[in-house]
Amino acid sequence: MMPIRDVVIFPYMMTPFVVGRAASIRALEHALAADKKIFLATQHDATVDEPQPDEIYQVGTIANIVQSLKLPDGNIKVLVEGLERAQIVSVSDEEGFFQAVVRITRYRVEPGPQLEALINRTTSLFEQYVKLSQNLNYEGIVAAVRVDDPGRLADTIAANLQLTVEEKQELLEIFDPVERLTRVAEILDIEIEKMNVDRAIQGRVKRQMERAQKEYYLNEKIKAIQKELGRGEKSEIDELRKKIEAAGMTKDAYEKAMAELKRLESMPPMSAESTVSRNYLDWLLAVPWKKKTREIRDLNYAQKVLDEDHYGLEKVKERILEFLAIRRLVKNPKGSILCFVGPPGVGKTSLGMSIARATGRKFVRLSLGGVRDEAEIRGHRRTYIGALPGQIIQMMRKAGTKNPVFMLDEVDKMSMDFRGDPSAALLEVLDPEQNYMFMDHYLDVEYDLSQVFFICTANVLYTIPPALQDRMEVIRLSGYTDLEKLEIARRFLVPKQMKQAGLKPEQLEFTEEGIMTIIRHYTREAGVRNLEREIANICRKVARRVVTGLSEKPPRRVDKVVITADIVPEFLGPHKFREYKAGKKNEVGAVVGLAWTEVGGQLLTTEATIMEGRGKLLTTGKLGDVMQESAQAALSYIRSRAHALGLPRDFYRRLDIHVHVPEGAIPKDGPSAGITIATAICSALTGIPVRCDVAMTGEITLRGKVLPIGGLKEKLLAAHRSGITEVIIPKENEKDLQDIPEIVLKELKLHFVESMDEVLKIALEQEIDTTALLARTPTAQELLASLPREENLAQ
Repeated sequence: MMPIRDVVIFPYMMTPFVVGRAASIRALEHALAADKKIFLATQHDATVDEPQPDEIYQVGTIANIVQSLKLPDGNIKVLVEGLERAQIVSVSDEEGFFQAVVRITRYRVEPGPQLEALINRTTSLFEQYVKLSQNLNYEGIVAAVRVDDPGRLADTIAANLQLTVEEKQELLEIFDPVERLTRVAEILDIEIEKMNVDRAIQGRVKRQMERAQKEYYLNEKIKAIQKELGRGEKSEIDELRKKIEAAGMTKDAYEKAMAELKRLESMPPMSAESTVSRNYLDWLLAVPWKKKTREIRDLNYAQKVLDEDHYGLEKVKERILEFLAIRRLVKNPKGSILCFVGPPGVGKTSLGMSIARATGRKFVRLSLGGVRDEAEIRGHRRTYIGALPGQIIQMMRKAGTKNPVFMLDEVDKMSMDFRGDPSAALLEVLDPEQNYMFMDHYLDVEYDLSQVFFICTANVLYTIPPALQDRMEVIRLSGYTDLEKLEIARRFLVPKQMKQAGLKPEQLEFTEEGIMTIIRHYTREAGVRNLEREIANICRKVARRVVTGLSEKPPRRVDKVVITADIVPEFLGPHKFREYKAGKKNEVGAVVGLAWTEVGGQLLTTEATIMEGRGKLLTTGKLGDVMQESAQAALSYIRSRAHALGLPRDFYRRLDIHVHVPEGAIPKDGPSAGITIATAICSALTGIPVRCDVAMTGEITLRGKVLPIGGLKEKLLAAHRSGITEVIIPKENEKDLQDIPEIVLKELKLHFVESMDEVLKIALEQEIDTTALLARTPTAQELLASLPREENLAQ
């Protein structure tokens, strides 16, 4: 007897194997010396070199040694043929190898239709099995199983099945041929089903593999071409991994990037999903996570830069220098959020660029005019085709650093619709307590905006939601005075436009009078944008003259052009705007008022006249609701003070009062014309002329109180520009004078009033005589006739 490992020998089976153990070699040599018969039994554990009898299966096969060959290393290679199965009765080990007494059990099988059907079915199943199996020779094996003996058929099939040692040993231990054949048929059924499933899966895998192999082949070819071109052959995944590790991302972003990289690695390179993942990783890597610009904190240098770029704007410059001073004292201060509010053309955007230059930071600008989609700020989620991060992240990528100067231009011109409210999305961006963990929908990781210097610009504040206003420090940039515009033009605009036109100082010169003429008669704005446009217009015309002279034969030298007040109309045509000048004659019912517009202050003459009627108040001049209500309040005040003003108590019943504000095509609104309208009506009723050198502004109440107004600086500049010498303003506006230029305050006499009585004392040419009309109640005709004849519109 010889124990064997990892194999089960069946009857009728030819099997070669190598014998190496000493006991086995002795048993083999003893068998060869005798009748070449040997009993082969499989041991339980193949790793045991010297198995004991109880470690060997009790059923084995009596085999005939067909051939043996001694190898150079002492082992013997043998070929055996199984004869029949047998069961161990006893085992002895007396001569240095196992000897066994075995029992052979033979079964007699009665032929019949059931047995024949079983043989046919099993043979058919085995033929299917061989066809599905790629490891078996179909012709040779099928011929071997075409036998009528059920025992031999079962053993032949069992020897060729790909089963485990335990499963084969189980078949070997079934002595009954019919039972053994039935069991083999069951195993074949199971194995065929497994192989069909495996084949279907293999076919599917093969198709995928063919596609993947094709892509792999093409990718390898591309790599080979790139290598030939000298571009290297580094793996894209490895490069991305190195970039992610070097990017300095936050922990959350790093984990997300590595997870996405792992997904990308398992995807086919040419699939749509891999493109989405690659784009996402590219955006994560493109955003600056740790790169910062070294900040310039030298206050003298910043002051120099701001003065070079902008004239005036002292309040704004002072705020920027304060910011830099804090940056110098505090290591990690929070980013500032400023909002420049002012009319167009005063330099809000260019001021942001100057701040970036003064601090040494990068500058990016995002225009919010007309933006109505919240996704413009926060981006789209990656589930959408063509999704991108919001403009905030895109601009941070453009800046390339995490501490740029970020300008949000025209923040007052955002709108909202069904896609969301972008101003609500800005609440997170512009809040220093929240923007250190700004969440973009596309990136889906927190990004730190706390070191960004945000600057917003707006023309008006009332269109910005209060919650957004609350997050910003508002700095107002009012319009420039004529003298400031003159200085800006002389220092910046004229040299810039002459350089762009290719003109030299010996070819063109602008005098101060010429520039002032352009300012007053060809522009009407708070800023200098149109002024620069008109200067550029003159430069182009002079450049044409120069080129025309050089083109003549022989070339003619053009004399230097000096732009004076008289020469300007020659280049720019007739005056576009008439300059309002204070009248030279005091008139009844005509009062000079002060108005604020988005392009600066303006003088508006308010007129009032009376007619025979039924007590109506007519207002014309395209007045808004608030201004019309101011006119009603003014009339109610005069009616309540009729006795003090020397008027009959029922004067309004037989009169119509008409209030008109000229330039009727221009809409006008606001409460600040209250005292102007009241003075005009009072002058028309009393017949006392109003001083033409006095302008006024203020809101009136029913009790005659004068309330404060806004836009004082622009209004006083307009009065100063127009030759007004005295201005009546509310007492409570006295605190606003610190923003008014010194030259304006020196040349204007300001009257601070609290009541309408004070206004009338200053504005009317003479005090009202309260005794003249109180003796009796005159008719409307008599009241009209009492007015000066040139002012009597009923005549």
